[in-house]
Amino acid sequence: MAINYRAEVIGSLLRPGYLKQARKQWENHEISTREFKEIEDRAVDEMLALQHDCDLDVITDGEMRRTHFMGPLTDVISGVQEIPAFTRLWRRPHEKGVPGEHRQIPVQYAVVAKIHRIRSLTNEEFTYARRSAKKPLKVTLPSPLMMALRWSPQYSRAAYPDPFELFRDAAAILHQEAQELAALGCEYIQIDAPELGMLCDPERRQRDFVAQGIDPDRLLTEGIDIINSVANVPGITFALHVCRGNNQGYYLAEGGYEPIATQVFARATQFERLLLEYDDWRSGAFDPLLQMPKDKFVVLGLISTKRAELEPADLILKRIDEAARYFPREQMALSTQCGFGTVWDGNPISESIQASKLRLVATLAHRAWH
Repeated sequence: MAINYRAEVIGSLLRPGYLKQARKQWENHEISTREFKEIEDRAVDEMLALQHDCDLDVITDGEMRRTHFMGPLTDVISGVQEIPAFTRLWRRPHEKGVPGEHRQIPVQYAVVAKIHRIRSLTNEEFTYARRSAKKPLKVTLPSPLMMALRWSPQYSRAAYPDPFELFRDAAAILHQEAQELAALGCEYIQIDAPELGMLCDPERRQRDFVAQGIDPDRLLTEGIDIINSVANVPGITFALHVCRGNNQGYYLAEGGYEPIATQVFARATQFERLLLEYDDWRSGAFDPLLQMPKDKFVVLGLISTKRAELEPADLILKRIDEAARYFPREQMALSTQCGFGTVWDGNPISESIQASKLRLVATLAHRAWH
């Protein structure tokens, strides 16, 4: 089912302060679940209104009901447990060749038993947002391979001696989610796969995969086939979003698409659209788009959600022209490079800047493909 949306939002938006406060109150048993759900509903209504006002072609519920973009897996499955914290190195955006700010962010959870779905989070998201959405409504799901960051050689081997067994179980859960969403009338699902962007970075390949006993080459073959299995649902257009990590303005990886382009672009056969991060030097040049199959649709993530500065319109239009040297212009679109609230705290961008960036996406997309 081909679609040609030109102005896309990736998924998550900044959580309003009142929603953050309400979740604390709910977790502390100071308000009832019903009261908390009414506040979540209010936040979703506001995010839908914002995206309608910005004139995007496709919208989401802003992921207001999630603690993290991985919520449809981590928030609603059994088998994940808090562990003694270790840290993962994140970096703050900086100019190429200039040392940037680094931060060790704690990782406190790991898979310790076979995973099972407790309930569906995305069914709740879609059925509520569907009532008010005046534009096509997209639902986002995390890649099953993101469970690589929840698989620990120390804590997970008893349940999953081979991490790919965990990925297959996660894929089965996500496939069930996608089937149920299709039955509810959803027509567009995006799979978020920052782990593929991490494979563009030799340091990350070694530190986060090889050192943990996970073969990067296997991720790009068997792993892509596992991602494909999620997207085998009739009636749904599937998109694959690749970025390099997004956490409070920090990122995990850097490097162009060359190390993954051959495997990912051609092997992701169940995906019609690829949403590719391209907001700065970390993503490299557009040359790898030459390897993109000509039946795909490429969404260029040129607008940053990490930086507060608003991108100059002429620069973005120029970059679209440059990308069109490597892939057909009529099969491209524009988006932000990632969500604004991939994690609960969100990126260091104000709500007004968020709105300005979303309007910029819509304005420039409609100008570039009028």
